[in-house]
Amino acid sequence: MSALLPYGRQSISEGDIDAVAAVLRGDWLTTGPAVAEFEQALVNFTGAATCVSVTSGTAALHVAYAAAGIGPGDEVVTTPLTFAATASCAILLGATVVFADVEEDTGNLDAQAAESAVTSRTKVVAAVDFAGHPAEMDALRKVADGAGALLIEDAAHSIGSLYHDRKVGTLADLTTFSFFPTKNMTTGEGGAVAAVDPVLGQRAARFHNHGLVRDRAEQRYPDEGPWHQEVHEVGLNYRLPDVLCVLGTSQLARIDAFKARRREISRRYDEELADLDGVRVPARRPYVDPMWHLYPLRVLGGRRREVFDKLRAAGIGVQVNYIPVYWHPAFEDMGYRRGMCPRAEAYYLEEISLPMFVDLTEDDQSRVIDAVRRALAG
Repeated sequence: MSALLPYGRQSISEGDIDAVAAVLRGDWLTTGPAVAEFEQALVNFTGAATCVSVTSGTAALHVAYAAAGIGPGDEVVTTPLTFAATASCAILLGATVVFADVEEDTGNLDAQAAESAVTSRTKVVAAVDFAGHPAEMDALRKVADGAGALLIEDAAHSIGSLYHDRKVGTLADLTTFSFFPTKNMTTGEGGAVAAVDPVLGQRAARFHNHGLVRDRAEQRYPDEGPWHQEVHEVGLNYRLPDVLCVLGTSQLARIDAFKARRREISRRYDEELADLDGVRVPARRPYVDPMWHLYPLRVLGGRRREVFDKLRAAGIGVQVNYIPVYWHPAFEDMGYRRGMCPRAEAYYLEEISLPMFVDLTEDDQSRVIDAVRRALAG
């Protein structure tokens, strides 16, 4: 059998390696100039007012929710078709998560369902750009504004995507990114929080660094001494070190090429699989230019497990994204029950993520397509 072909994999160039090696030979491994350079590069790329780098996409969500000021008594309306961190980070801050159903075709949070879920306690509406396709952010903005809530975009899949010719990073009050190796660019582990309001950005930056205040003009006891720093709000150490930030800066310089290659892979899958009986290829809105992180093929007729097993047996490392969050035992134990969001559950029961990464060769993609056809024919 051929070697297992993964569903996702990083693309590391000699330039990336040289950039990291230069930092390793320098004076700063963390909290140095490479951090500021990466964060400024993210600002320039996304168009956000501020960006703060953090240690993971999960950390980015925790920081964003903290910057939004959520706590006990507050509610966060979000989708269950996501990784658990989208919900668990809100719960860790004491908020209650209210799950709303998704659009049947894209798998993104449905604005109408979100509107039905908001209450006077809603503090945040959190959308997820499933597979890299941005959610309906204009409609969700109206929902959030109508509830007096902040809008957060979990863009772990979608850095580089466009929505009505606007960049992800400018569509929500706070936007979170993930730079895990299988994502659209990587820092090894890492993430970032983008803000359109500098005040929210400052709150995010402060929380990710223990809540420390070093500016004497803002300190309560500024005359303590030149060493003095104060914690004004409890935060955590979510700082991304220079050695990883420089990798992020190097990767970001290649992101347009990454996007172009992912578009080519997606288009070929569409062209060669759309005519097959028993599957649906991913939906795409005409006003969206996605940075495809996943290629979510829908397998119809209750055959997902059969096709998944056949593909794995053929050496195709397919994945499933995602188990609905409230199906996890930790959430069942909080009182959530299956059946709450039937469209999200139906999507999950059909979804298989085919291999999608920049260095996927034409021959490897042919192997995937052939394996899918054989699995469906059997």
